[in-house]
Parts: sequence; C-alpha cells; structure tokens
Amino acid sequence: MILPIIAYGDAVLRKRSIAIDSEYIKLKELIENMHETMYNAYGVGLAAPQIGLLIRLFIIDTSPFAEDDTLKEEEINAVKDFRCTFINAKMVEEIGEEWIFNEGCLSIPNIREDVSRKPTIKIEYQDEDFNTHIKEFNGLLARVIQHEYDHIEGILFTDKISSLKKRLIKGKLSNISKGKIDVEYKMRFPDAKKKR
Repeated sequence: MILPIIAYGDAVLRKRSIAIDSEYIKLKELIENMHETMYNAYGVGLAAPQIGLLIRLFIIDTSPFAEDDTLKEEEINAVKDFRCTFINAKMVEEIGEEWIFNEGCLSIPNIREDVSRKPTIKIEYQDEDFNTHIKEFNGLLARVIQHEYDHIEGILFTDKISSLKKRLIKGKLSNISKGKIDVEYKMRFPDAKKKR
C-alpha cells in the first residue's frame, strides 16, 4: 500500500524516534508498504517519520544510482544491489574529511542542496529479523544512510546548509508546508490539512 509522505513543516519530522522490538505490530507489512511508497516516489531511502511514525526504522535501496553515469565503476558496484532495512540504528562512528554531494528529500520535494558529510561511517542496527549488525559503509552508501539516520534523529538535510542558503529557500519551504507544490506522489501537508 502506498502511504502519504509527510511534508516539510510537520512536527513529526523534528522529533527523535523511539526503538522498537520484534513484537511491533505488522512490521513486515509496514516495511513492504514503505518500499512501495519509496519506489512510487522514485526515492532511494525512506524513514518511518516520513510516513508519520516515530520509530527507529528506515529502508534503503540505492540501485537507481547504478544508472548514474557520473559515478565511478566501484561506486556503481557498491550501490547497484544494495537494499537494506535498518531498525534501531545507532551511529557508532563517522570518519574522514567531509565531502559535498547534492541531496534531496521526499519530504522536501523540488529542493536540492549541497550537503557536507563524512565519507565513512560505522553503524549498529538490526535487520528485519532483529539480528544485530555492526557494519562500515563508505561513499554514496554512507551518505544515504546518514541522510536517513538523520530522519530518525529529527534532523533534515536543510539543517546542514548555510544560513544564506536557508534564507534563499525559505519561501519554497513555506510553500511545501502549505501544500502549494506539485508532486507526483502522495503527500500529507501540515498547513494545508489535506493529502494529495
């Protein structure tokens, strides 16, 4: 089932999410619905707060990046078959000299900005069967994971841009929160009190 994606301005996107356990009701169905929602919106990641749930859950499928001809072959190989569910994730370490990449977000449609992030991360998480993993990720994979991890911490990519850039996009962000934007996927807007 395709779920509406919560738009910028909704308070749920600013709250820290809580851990869940294997008793969480209909978790497998929720994860399937999140994948369907993400694919419908042509995203590569989706966090539970983006569908209105304050739980520490996000999904990633970076295979669309494999079509990006600006990536190096090693980067394409890393992202082309990567699909993962992260439950109760905890960032263990972020390593290296920050690098810039142009990011966007399904909750903030039609806005993209350069964001600096560390190139290597170590993260602890549980998979769909609640097996615990501690893994290291690099490059584009690390960036997508950091972006989605921020969502479960109540942080948006727009928090990581300069004050000047924030002022320049202020009007666009206001329009998003009011539903004054055309999107090709289902969204819920906080100020508009309606879904599209």
